[in-house]
Amino acid sequence: MKIGIVNDVMMSAEALRRAVTADGAHEVIWVADNGRVAVERCRIQRPDLVLMDLIMPEMDGVEATRQIMAHAPCAILIVTASVEEHAAQVFAAISAGALDATNTPILGPAGTNEGRAALLQKIRFLEYLIRPASPPRSGLLGGPAAPHLNPNVTLVAMGASSGGPSALAEILRQFDRNFSVPIVAVQHVDAQFAREFAAWLSGQVTLHVTTVQDPVVPRPGTVYVAERDSHLVVDAQGRLTYANGHPNSFYRPSVDVLFDSVRTHWRGTCLGVLLTGMGRDGASGMLNLRRGGHITVAQDQKSSAVYGMPKAAAELGAAEYILPLRDIAAFISARIVSPRQAGAV
Repeated sequence: MKIGIVNDVMMSAEALRRAVTADGAHEVIWVADNGRVAVERCRIQRPDLVLMDLIMPEMDGVEATRQIMAHAPCAILIVTASVEEHAAQVFAAISAGALDATNTPILGPAGTNEGRAALLQKIRFLEYLIRPASPPRSGLLGGPAAPHLNPNVTLVAMGASSGGPSALAEILRQFDRNFSVPIVAVQHVDAQFAREFAAWLSGQVTLHVTTVQDPVVPRPGTVYVAERDSHLVVDAQGRLTYANGHPNSFYRPSVDVLFDSVRTHWRGTCLGVLLTGMGRDGASGMLNLRRGGHITVAQDQKSSAVYGMPKAAAELGAAEYILPLRDIAAFISARIVSPRQAGAV
């Protein structure tokens, strides 16, 4: 891949350059020492991937990410000294369209490059994501959807990737703690800072936000997110837990795997929501939800930071409704019912 590096510290930029070029698989086509220069470089010579620092003079990584995605969109990986210490800026950058984040490799005195393996693993993952998408298999397209199991919803299941943190927050902040059904959300973030994501999201909304640790029966008014490098699923007892199978899933956790488990095990009607993000995760699972009689919604192109996952759902005929982000919360509110009420329906 052709890579651009954005970092104002010469030693850090050199550590990145050495890390990505050592095996000859990637080419660094430019280095920028601040976000403003990076935006201009992307307009003139757009790379396949930008390694973007966060804290820089003139223009920081969050604003640079926002401007690049607006004017010369390409894949962006946030590379910063400490993801944990800069969690708020990391999630702001992912909300602006960055795909993931990792710590900056450290160039040692003997030429060692601590953190190189983790960086290259992230790059391999993103290289897979930005490959041209294969057209959907014709056998999955269209087809009649099952009638709704029940017009009233007892679970909301959501999936998101790049652009997702702010999209999730915009929807969830419109609900209060009296929200009468549980919400489970898969946001593509590295397990090493999943708890920071939950804490960040909790600070944006009034709902109770928690990570899933042990198997738990989902409770109304609570948002559940994954904290492990495993799939978050609904099990046969209706609990949220983790599963390590599904070898064909590239993502961990995967929105597809969550949606499939909901169709198999949830004893009520689910409302599945697929938000902004690169790739196709969630599209086939959403199609299965719709065919199982659940309600499905995808974010529209105009309001998506990256129109990949919801676009894939639209192409498959998986999304019964395609809505702008600002309308999704009201749509959900119009269709929910508490578990106690559902039992009386």
